[in-house]
Amino acid sequence: MPLPELSPGELRGRGMTSQRTRDRMIKRLIQQGVRNQCVLEVMASEPRHLFVDEALAHRAYEDTALPIGFGQTLSQPLTVARMTELVLRTSPQRVLEVGTGSGYQTLILSRLVETLYSVERIYTLHERAAERLWRLGAPATLAVADGSEGWPEAAPFDVILLTACAQTLPEVLLEQLSYDGVLIAPLEESDGSQWLTQIKRIGSAFEKRRLEPVRFVPLLQGVVD
Repeated sequence: MPLPELSPGELRGRGMTSQRTRDRMIKRLIQQGVRNQCVLEVMASEPRHLFVDEALAHRAYEDTALPIGFGQTLSQPLTVARMTELVLRTSPQRVLEVGTGSGYQTLILSRLVETLYSVERIYTLHERAAERLWRLGAPATLAVADGSEGWPEAAPFDVILLTACAQTLPEVLLEQLSYDGVLIAPLEESDGSQWLTQIKRIGSAFEKRRLEPVRFVPLLQGVVD
């Protein structure tokens, strides 16, 4: 049975999910240093409140991460904006997101990159995200798989974005980068701290740069029904 289309009211929201609340989020992002106008415009127009449980919808535009079940979270707006800005720096054509989660980061990326693939290891989260993205007309190709293995059939990618923190970065992900591709990932250091890190491929070599401290859920292996 076809899913019903989202009503204008669902898309616009009301009260704490209204456009006015979204606009406050955008003003806050600007104050926090987000500069990419395309990122700001897309985040202002998309219904973040539809990517969390209805009981949490009134908090969707707050400066905080929110639980989505299975020990996973929807990242705070600033994190989504910063990750998206980093992805767009190289004007990529093919992007792989490892960790679809709620689908909100996927939605934002899908409006801004030419070709987007996204993989999720938890089947229920994948199904929920796929439904939301389909109803919003988001052009992304989704799959259920172990994200630590990437998506070899669709490689190479100009950018690979991890939305979970890796203790040890899987070499197979680096192998799936194009020859001037970039991997953006939260990586755990030996002291337990997490740093958003950029790894750029230059031919057969890799250049690593730490960007800023972050806090993400861990990158796990395997597939969960």
